[in-house]
Parts: sequence; structure tokens; C-alpha cells
Amino acid sequence: MLGRAIVLLLLIGILSVGGIIWFDYLNIIDAKTVLAPFYKYIPFLPGEGRTQPKTVEGELLNLDAERLAIRLEAMELQSMELTVYKQDLDTRYGEIEQMAQELEDQRKAVEDMQNSLRAQAADAENKDRNVEQNARYLTGMPPQNAVNIINGLDDQVAIDVLRKTEEIARAEGTTSVVAYWFSLMEPARAAELQRKMAGRPPNL
Repeated sequence: MLGRAIVLLLLIGILSVGGIIWFDYLNIIDAKTVLAPFYKYIPFLPGEGRTQPKTVEGELLNLDAERLAIRLEAMELQSMELTVYKQDLDTRYGEIEQMAQELEDQRKAVEDMQNSLRAQAADAENKDRNVEQNARYLTGMPPQNAVNIINGLDDQVAIDVLRKTEEIARAEGTTSVVAYWFSLMEPARAAELQRKMAGRPPNL
């Protein structure tokens, strides 16, 4: 009976050791640390047995690593989208700056035009004031002297003075001396000035 028990115990031990080796080989359990010295005596298994990847404390499981990789990939894609979006914003900002510069140039052009018109208006006002002053000066002097001065003026300047003289007379309700001046001029000169006065608008 004792011998039978010993044989059964040995058989159980052999089966246990064999099962542990087999489960370790199938990567079900990790028993290489204990059984590594015996692997060299088992011909159908590798000499050093199966090697289990080492893990360090706090290392993530494979599933967590996959999730982390997916998140990292999503973050990388988001970063790429942000880069493209930033480039698009930079392009639009450049276009807006260009439009702003064009608007500024247009504003300056309009401002320059307004200043030019104001200057022209001021010149016209000064010219009208000077013409009025000359017309009053000529009206106050002897008619022949006034005609002599008018004969020495350019046609357009003379026409401006004659028209202003008539305008002053109408505004003041007096008789214009322009007709009398024409009578003192040489007929050809008087006819030429009258023709031009009739053919040109009063503002020219």
C-alpha cells in the first residue's frame, strides 16, 4: 500500500509539473522563473522556455494603450486641422489687410479730391471777388479810361469784367455802363466781345 501511494504521489507530481510546463508554454500562466532550469531537460521545448514581456509598475494595459493611441491620433488630426484653420485665417487676414489698404488709398484719394475741389472753389471765389473789385473800379473811373483798360485785357478777362459790371448794376438797380463802353470801343473789338459774350455761358 505504501509503495502504491508513493507511485500515485509521484504520478500526481509529474502530471502537475507537466501541466504547469504546458500551460506556461501556451502562455496561459507564467512559470518560467521557477521552471527555467528544467527546460533544458525537455527536448521538445525551447531551451530557455517562453519569455513573457516584462512590465513595469503602473504600465497601462494593452486596451488602455490602444485608447491612448486613438486619442493621440485624434489630437494629431485636431492639431493638423487647427494648422490648416490658422493658415486659412492668415490668408483671410492678409486679404482683409489688403482690402483695408485699398480702402485707405481710396479714402485718401477722395480726401485729396475734396481738398482740390475746395481749393478750386476758393480760387473761384477769390477770382470772382477780384473780378467784382475790378468791375467796380472801372465803373467809378471815366468811361474812356475804363475802355482803354478793357481793350488791354484778354478777351475772357474782359468778358468776365463786363458781365460782372452788368450783374452789379442789376443787383443795385442802376443802369449798366457796359453799353456805353461798347460805344467807345472800336467797332470790331466791341463786336468781337459781344459775340463771345453771347456765345459763352455766363460761368465760363
